[in-house]
Amino acid sequence: MGMCVGFDLDMTLIDPRPGMVAAMNRLADESGLPFDGEHFAAHLGPPLDQVLREFGAPEERIPALVARFRQIYPELVIPRTVALPGAVEALDAVRGSGGRTLVVTGKYARNAELHLQALGWTVDTLVGELWSTGKAAALTEYSAHVFVGDHVGDIKGALAANAVAVGVTTGPCDRSELLDAGAHVVLESLVEFPAWLAQHGPRADVTPDGAPGSGRASPAPSRVE
Repeated sequence: MGMCVGFDLDMTLIDPRPGMVAAMNRLADESGLPFDGEHFAAHLGPPLDQVLREFGAPEERIPALVARFRQIYPELVIPRTVALPGAVEALDAVRGSGGRTLVVTGKYARNAELHLQALGWTVDTLVGELWSTGKAAALTEYSAHVFVGDHVGDIKGALAANAVAVGVTTGPCDRSELLDAGAHVVLESLVEFPAWLAQHGPRADVTPDGAPGSGRASPAPSRVE
């Protein structure tokens, strides 16, 4: 079946920040709660219910707030979202090598699917509503060899699934944060990914930070939250 390469969505493949600002600020206006769209968009990654708690939303209101955010999302976020540099080429590189593409995201699956449709992308598998080490369930189920993400939570998910963890610095976490979390390699963006994939191949034979090694880098202990 060929190798499977998994990708996170927000700030790895796509940049939804302008729409995220608009959607969170709309939710603030409607709810009367102190949500900050700019702050939210600058720290994408954690699940929405967790973000709302951190903003101080009352626990009993969170289910309705999540439902409303998901409702307004297609109108406000989908049309404002663009592909990040190298995203199309990264997906094409996996397919060109005979591999399978997998997207694992913390986003509500239906809205993630709408992003792919709007951009005209086809992936082999899309799994939503998984975060951090929770992503390991999908990565393991679909036998992902590699997982690419912009957040330390993505690195933890990759390591928990014993996949090669590839970080990209297009999101809220910088190179040192991703390496400290255990990334085997950190790229500036997906523009660099096809060359990395071509060099390392299906087994992604790397040592930390991408230097060629004598064997696949040993992952950090799994299931670390």
